[in-house]
Amino acid sequence: MNKLANLAPPTRRILGLPWPTEVTVAEKNTLIAGGLGWMLDSLDVTLYALVIAHLMRDFGMTKAVAGGLSSLTLIASAIGGVTFGVIADRLGRTRALMGSILVYSLASGASGFSRSIFELASFRFILGLGMGGEWTTGAALVAETWRAEHRGKALGLVQSSWALGEILAVAVTALILPRYGWRAVFFAGVVPGIAVFWILRHVPESPLWQRATHTSSGSVRLLWRKDIRRNGLIATTMNALTLFGYWGLFTWIPAYLSLPTSQGGRGLGQMQTAGWLITMSIGRFFGFVLFGFLGDWWGRRKSYVGFLLMAAFLVPIYGFTKNATGLLILGPFVAFFGSGYFSGYAAIASELFPTEIRATAMGISYNVGRVLSALAPFAIGMLAARYGLGPAFLLQSSAFLLAALLAFALPETKGKQLE
Repeated sequence: MNKLANLAPPTRRILGLPWPTEVTVAEKNTLIAGGLGWMLDSLDVTLYALVIAHLMRDFGMTKAVAGGLSSLTLIASAIGGVTFGVIADRLGRTRALMGSILVYSLASGASGFSRSIFELASFRFILGLGMGGEWTTGAALVAETWRAEHRGKALGLVQSSWALGEILAVAVTALILPRYGWRAVFFAGVVPGIAVFWILRHVPESPLWQRATHTSSGSVRLLWRKDIRRNGLIATTMNALTLFGYWGLFTWIPAYLSLPTSQGGRGLGQMQTAGWLITMSIGRFFGFVLFGFLGDWWGRRKSYVGFLLMAAFLVPIYGFTKNATGLLILGPFVAFFGSGYFSGYAAIASELFPTEIRATAMGISYNVGRVLSALAPFAIGMLAARYGLGPAFLLQSSAFLLAALLAFALPETKGKQLE
C-alpha cells in the first residue's frame, strides 16, 4: 500500500488545475536537469544573436552570411537530435543528456577563439549538434520519469526554461560585451558545462529505459510498424510546420519593430523595441507553463489545436498593426499562443512512441522540422522585400493553421501510461 502511495501521491489545485502534493526525488531532479539543460541551451544559442552585429563588423560578414550561420546551426541541431536520440536509446537518457550539454557548452566557448568565418561556422555547427541532442534526451528523460497525470505540466516547465535562457543571455551580454568584447561573451557559454557534474551525481537513469534494454533489442525498424509510422509522419509534418512558423515569425519580429516605416517596419526606438520584446518573452514563458497544465486537464490534442488556431488568428492582426501601443498589447498574446504549443509536442511525441525507440523517434520527429525551419527566415525576407514584413507574416499564419488541421489526425494521449 505504501508503495502505491509513493507512486501516485495526492494532488492539490493551483488555479483550479491539479498539481501533486508530493514530488519524488527522481521527478524533481530530472525536472531540474531537463530545465537547466534547455535553459542553458537557449543561453548559448541566443548569445550568437546578441553579438551578431560585432561579428559582422570584425569578420566582414554580410547579412546573408550571418543569417546562414544561424541556418547552419539549425541544420546541425537536426542531425544532433537524431544522433543523440540513438545514443539515448542505446546508452541511456542521462549519459546522452550530459554529452549534449558538454558539446554545446564547449562549442560555445570555442567560438570565442574563432579567427575566421570558417572556424566560427565549424563551432556553430558543433554547437547545433548539442542543441538538438539536449531537447531529445531531456524530454525523453522527464517524460519517462513523471507520472502520466502530471507529465504535461513537467514538460511545460522544462520548455518554459527556454524563455529564461533568453533573458539570461541578455543579462550576460549586457554585463560582458561592453567591457570585454564578443569573445568573452562566448567564453561565458562554457559555464553550462558545470551542470554535467550535478547531473552525474543526482539524476537517476530512466527506469523505463532500464527495463526496456532487458526486454527488447530497441530496433529502429519499429519506426516502420504501421501505427507508429502513420502517427510519426503526421506528428513530424505537424511539428515541421510549427517550427517553420515560429522561426520565420520570431526571427523577424525585432526587425519588424525597429525598422523605419519606409522599410516596412514600425519605427520603434532601440529601448522601446527591447521593452516590447521583453513583454513577448514573458508571454512566451507563461504560454509554455500554462500549456502543460491545460494539456493535462483538457487533453493534448485539443489544447494543441487551440493554441495553433489562436496563433494563426493573431499573427496577421499583429502584422498589420501600426500603432505602438497595439503592438505592445498584442505582442505577449502572439508569443503566448505562437510558442506555448511546444510544451505540448514534447508530451505528444513521448506518448506516441514505445520506450525502446522513444528518444530516437522523438529526435527524428522533432528535428526534421528544424531543417525546414531553416528556410523560414529566408522565405520571410524574400516576401518582405516585395510586400513588406507585416504582410509576409501571413505565410507563418498559414503554417500554424495547417499544423492545427494535422493535429486533428493524431490520437489523444492524455493520461497514457508509458510502458
